[in-house]
Amino acid sequence: MRTCRERVIRTVLGIIALSTVISLLLIAIFVVNGGLAFILQVGVKDFIFSSEWSPTTGKFGIGIMILASLCVTIGALIIGAPFGVGAAIFLNEFAPPGWMKTLKPAIELLAAIPSVVYGFIGMVVLVPWIRTHLGGSGFSLLAACIILGVMILPTILSISCDAIASVPNTYREGALALGATRWQTVWRVVIKAASSGIVAGIILGMGRAIGETMAVMMVAGNSVKMFTSLLEPVRTLTANIAMEMSYATGMHQQALFATSIVLFIAIMVLNSIAIILTRRGIRRK
Repeated sequence: MRTCRERVIRTVLGIIALSTVISLLLIAIFVVNGGLAFILQVGVKDFIFSSEWSPTTGKFGIGIMILASLCVTIGALIIGAPFGVGAAIFLNEFAPPGWMKTLKPAIELLAAIPSVVYGFIGMVVLVPWIRTHLGGSGFSLLAACIILGVMILPTILSISCDAIASVPNTYREGALALGATRWQTVWRVVIKAASSGIVAGIILGMGRAIGETMAVMMVAGNSVKMFTSLLEPVRTLTANIAMEMSYATGMHQQALFATSIVLFIAIMVLNSIAIILTRRGIRRK
């Protein structure tokens, strides 16, 4: 009876796991089917490296939007990664014992806040502050970077905390026994041992930043023109899809599907790198 029950449970769990893989495969087929023909027709060079996006005149270059997405992502990492990793180091190595149980779940709750709420706070608080103190309209690359930096903070902090906590205490004890200070032990031993996990968390945060739509669309200004300053408006790939998919038809719709293929590949590559780094760190231990 027990063996039969275990087989049933194993079969059900296997079906559930297989369904997630099938769902991902169906999504990939749907996206590729909608945009691959367009990429082959227009050409990768004219689609990815051109900077002219004007569907009404038949111009479908996403180069500026790719650049904007990269700049927003890099800016978010510059803001979110130091705070996330620094908070993880503090909570694991320097904070009183009870702080980890309280602060880590509280910070992780930031991930549960809907992105539209972040966007609304950005529009009401951040955009007017930038407009008043720094100039411009306020809807800008800088606003998008700050909002995304806060949004990716829970991802980076949570994974970095787990990576640092997984470092054996014998590493710390050995370094201290050899005369290293507390900070030298953390910097030269603990962080080095947990580096693969920390980098994996940063890469997953990068994937979250690239794929974010609503909050960025609400504060970035959504201009397709070339930008030369942090205070100028930008439009990311995800925002472009969200803004234009509702009325796009024909080649315009195919171009948006092709844009989804670019995003899909970028996020898959980042997630794969994070998985490889995580497994490499586990093997080292």
